This record gives sequence, C-alpha cells and structure tokens, in this order.
Amino acid sequence: MSSRYDALIIGGGHNGLTCAFYLARAGMRVRVLERRHVVGGAAVTEEFHPGFRNSTASYTVSLLQPKVIADMRLQDHGYSVVERKLSNFLPFADSYLKLGGGDGRTQAEFARFSAADAEAYPRYDAALGRLAGVLRDLALQTPPNVGGGLAALQAAARQGWPLAKLDAATQRDLLEIFTRSAREFLDGWFEDDRVKSAFAFDAVVGNFAGVSTPGSAYVLLHHVFGEVNGKAGAWGHAIGGMGAITQAMAKACTGAGVDISLEAPVAKVLVDNGKASGVRLESGEELYAPIIAANVGPALLFRQMVDRSNLDEDFRRRIAGFKTGSGTFRMNVALSELPDFSVLPGKDMAEHHTAGIVIAPGLDYMDRAYDDAKAQGWSRKPIVEMLIPSTQDDSLAPPGCHVASLFCQQFAPELPDDRSWDDCREEAADLIIDTVTAHAPNFKASIIARQIHSPLDLERKFGLVGGDIFHGRMSLDQLWSARPVLGHGDYRAPIRGLYMCGSGTHPGGGVTGAPGRNAAREILRDRSVLWKLLHRG
Repeated sequence: MSSRYDALIIGGGHNGLTCAFYLARAGMRVRVLERRHVVGGAAVTEEFHPGFRNSTASYTVSLLQPKVIADMRLQDHGYSVVERKLSNFLPFADSYLKLGGGDGRTQAEFARFSAADAEAYPRYDAALGRLAGVLRDLALQTPPNVGGGLAALQAAARQGWPLAKLDAATQRDLLEIFTRSAREFLDGWFEDDRVKSAFAFDAVVGNFAGVSTPGSAYVLLHHVFGEVNGKAGAWGHAIGGMGAITQAMAKACTGAGVDISLEAPVAKVLVDNGKASGVRLESGEELYAPIIAANVGPALLFRQMVDRSNLDEDFRRRIAGFKTGSGTFRMNVALSELPDFSVLPGKDMAEHHTAGIVIAPGLDYMDRAYDDAKAQGWSRKPIVEMLIPSTQDDSLAPPGCHVASLFCQQFAPELPDDRSWDDCREEAADLIIDTVTAHAPNFKASIIARQIHSPLDLERKFGLVGGDIFHGRMSLDQLWSARPVLGHGDYRAPIRGLYMCGSGTHPGGGVTGAPGRNAAREILRDRSVLWKLLHRG
C-alpha cells in the first residue's frame, strides 16, 4: 500500500465505504482503516455455529439509498434483495395480525378488529407516505449549518420550501409526528389497541423509550421512508445477509482504487495547529493525510479519539451530553425447525414465517417494557422482533434447519446497582427465549445454538457506544442540523480537515449510505480549486 493518501477513513462500515468510494471516484487516494478482521461494521454476515450464518447485528434492508446502489453499481458486485412476502406478523394471546402481502390485505386484516380502523388505514398510509416522501428528499441533502452565513440561509430556504408547499393537514401531521408520542399520534388515527401495536413497534425500534414518550412518533416515521427494489416503504432480505451489501461495497471501493486495511484499529486522531493531520493506530503506527473522515459515532470520536484540548469548552460540554443507547439486545439462533405459533399452528414454512414476527402485544405492554428497563435494567416482558431469513435464503443454514435474528427492546445501556451486562447477559437471553416460546411452544427446544449481543457486547464488538445502533438517539434535539451538535450538522467537525460520515450525522441511523455520500460531497467541496483543476476529467 502507498504511504501517501489524500484521505483516511476511520471505520469500514457501510457509510465509511460509501464515503471512500465517492472520494476515490473523484480521483483521491483513499485508505479505509477497519478495526475488525472483516469489513462492514455492524452490517456483516458471520458464521456463529458450524453451518449456520446470519447477519450478526444489522439484519434487514430498506433504507439503503437507491442513488448509492446505482453509483456503486452494487448489483454488479453481487447485491440482491428479495422483498418479504409479508411485512409483519404479530401474535397476540388469542389472535394475530398480518401486515402487507398485497393490496387490500392489511385493510382486510384490520377489519377483523375494527371497521373504523380499516376505513382509516388508507388515509393513514397516504399521510405517512407524504411525510416519508419529504424526509426521503432531505436524506441526501446537507443540513444548513448554524453560523454558515448566506449559503446556510439559502440552503434552509431551499430545504424548507417543500415543507412550506405541503397542505395544512400534512403540515399538522408533520408537527405531530415530530413532537408527540407514538401513542398520541396513533390514537388520532385508530381505536383498536392491536391495530395501533402494528405501527407503534416501529417507534421503539432502536429507541430507548416508551410509546408514550414525547417525540417517539418520529422514529416510527424514520422506519418507513425506505424502499426495496423501487417499492416505497417495503423491507427485504439481502441474499447472503447484510454482509453481502458491505462486501459488494468493498468490491466497488477496491475497483475505484481504495485501499482497505483490516485489523487496523485507530486510537487517536492527530491534530497539528488546529488541523487534523493523521491518525495513530493502536499498534503505535502513525498515518498521515490532510483529510480524516470518521465513520464511528460522535461519542466514540470526540470522547475517545480526539484529545479534549483540541475542542473548545462549549463543544466538549455539548458532546458530553450527546445521548446514546438504543436499549437493544441482539441475538442470533440456529434452529432445527420453524416456530409453531399457538395462534397460527404449523411448522411447515408459511408466509408468516417470512415476515418480521413482532412480539409486542399492546401499547401498555410496550410502555411497561420501557418502565421495567429504566427501573431494573431490562424488561421482564421484552419486545422482540424475530426474522427467519433462511426462509428466503437457503444459503444461511443446513437443509431442514433455519437461522433466526432476535432484535429485542428494552435493555438499558447501563445496568443499575453497578451490575455489568457480562454478569446478566445469559439471564436476559433466557428471558428472551422464554418470551418467544410463550407464543411458539416448540421454539426453546428447537434451538441448536445461540449468539448473544448485549448492549455492552455491541459496544465492544462494533464500537457502538451504549450499544446504540443509530450512533446516537434519534430525538428532535439530535436531528437534521443538530446532529450531532448544532453548528456542526454539515459533516464538518470543529477541527479543520476532520469530517464525520457515520450515522451520528444526518439523516441518522439505519443502513442508508446517505451520511457517507453526503460527507464525501462536502469533503470534495472543500478541496482546493487548484486540485480540482488538476484532476478534472
């Protein structure tokens, strides 16, 4: 590898790879520094038991930007996504609810519980579709930066204009979804608690909050502005797991000339006279470049990798208050057979086995889960989403067997009474298994092996401070121009030459590629006119 680079990227997650690709495509010499033995960050596929492979952390795809997919030509490098046959399946004590699966089916499902809710659903779906469209358009734009002068004012006007053109009803919906709790927002649309549950779950995914927590409605919206194969709002499975996405990205990067270094953990960002000049690896080796782009979260970057003396007092205080911790506990299990649900019996593969299987029976159940976690460290009746990707991708498990992802809420980032997740992870995992088994009695006995990721495990393994899958709370005070800190929402850190390209910047968490692409655009804008002239064409 060359010892001279125009840019160093800290972290080989999907946003770091995206940023590296765009910089290299513009003619820059780029090197990606990944701390683990495999590229991909939290979007990786790994074998966790002989013959059983699964997406280890991030586990489903929808939010990846079509622009990024097209520019990186990911399909030429093996990227392939199949849509779920059903969106979600929710088992209750004596009934169930299915979402998706074709026009009119969701509405017909709702009609079994409430005729009024069935009638309201098309209006609700259209309203969220309009709001999601606004956010979708903003995702690939750089937020206007406070203190940015006339250019920032022009950007604010340009980005705000689509909002101003919305009709009054949609503007009211937008105000409500940014400020209200998910419960309040859904109460304005539906009457049946089971119908509300089908939507409220999205408000607590990766969000350490209850459905009654003010502002939780926005997270509900954040999960619906994606698409799969051109179908807005759909969710799907990447063949080969989420690692297939980042492996395709890595191929696109190397094809563009990017150097990727594995097992190269960065310890410090080097700063010389107020400007980033390079990095020091944990091995002690120092690498130099005029541009450093960090794909790690703001909490990890500014609390551990940047010396405090290089940050002003106000920024240090703000970043100390940056909120992390998504309340997530993540498991993968190897199964000898499919779960046999009491409310929808059968171990032969059916459409509900291909769905997101959501155990969150009621808004009160979801609020109690959060209250438990605040008081005791974790919920005694947790919220669980189970996906069984091997129902759509037989490369993940031996014939006749399956793998399942268990994405679980609410589990506090830090436990009370000085306990450690190292002491409690097995107990919490047992509780999660029992929660699923209460709805599918054969589940516990069918488990061949399990892989556990507590919030602490997620931090250690993937660098997610507090186990936060979004690199920072998705609340109104940490969104758009205020992500991560007001005045630095344009991907530029308060140190010249240091940029942020991860999910701790706009538009936030999920496998989107948007922060990486946006940060690369700002880096290229900051390049000198002379450099652009020399590299034109």
